[in-house]
Amino acid sequence: MFSLQDLLGQDQGNQAVDQISQNIGADHSAVSSAIQMALPMILNGLANNASTPQGAQNLDNALTNDHDGSILGNLGGLAGMIFGGQQAAPPPRQADAGGILGHIFGGNQGNVTQQVSQQSGLNIGQVAQILMFLAPIVMGYLGKQKQEQGLDASGLQNMLGQQQQQIQQSPQGSFLERMLDSDGDGSAMDDIASMAFKYMTNR
Repeated sequence: MFSLQDLLGQDQGNQAVDQISQNIGADHSAVSSAIQMALPMILNGLANNASTPQGAQNLDNALTNDHDGSILGNLGGLAGMIFGGQQAAPPPRQADAGGILGHIFGGNQGNVTQQVSQQSGLNIGQVAQILMFLAPIVMGYLGKQKQEQGLDASGLQNMLGQQQQQIQQSPQGSFLERMLDSDGDGSAMDDIASMAFKYMTNR
């Protein structure tokens, strides 16, 4: 439940997991396990942010301007978009994973990374990279849903609210609620981005 295959479909979901596994140098099954823990956290965090009219409008604006779903057609180039421009130029806004995660998790970024690391067996740097990959993929998924279903801010709020209910009713529900109780105002430093880049540098 809440795997990339559920979100994107079997073929595209498998492709995404393969790309992430290759890029972080980790076992496919361990990466899949980490994704199934992290993905509900991201969706739940987005639902929390979109639970107010202003939050839903902000998300709608972000999807309209920067996340049209086209990134899902270039999963093979995702690593280059997220990480490749770190020295030369900032990544394109649709792949600004650090900024997306900062808005979703606020000050909980480090806690989220640590919890997924402990439960998946992957190290902190690997989990940080997984989260960096998942953030633009989820935003691309939402952008595609917005276009295909003609969703406005209210429609996005309802869709994320339904997904949040499913997450909260799952075995991980109470754990996720404890982890994602921040206001998600994006004021925290990009801890996950720092961890991911440090891991890549030292690898």
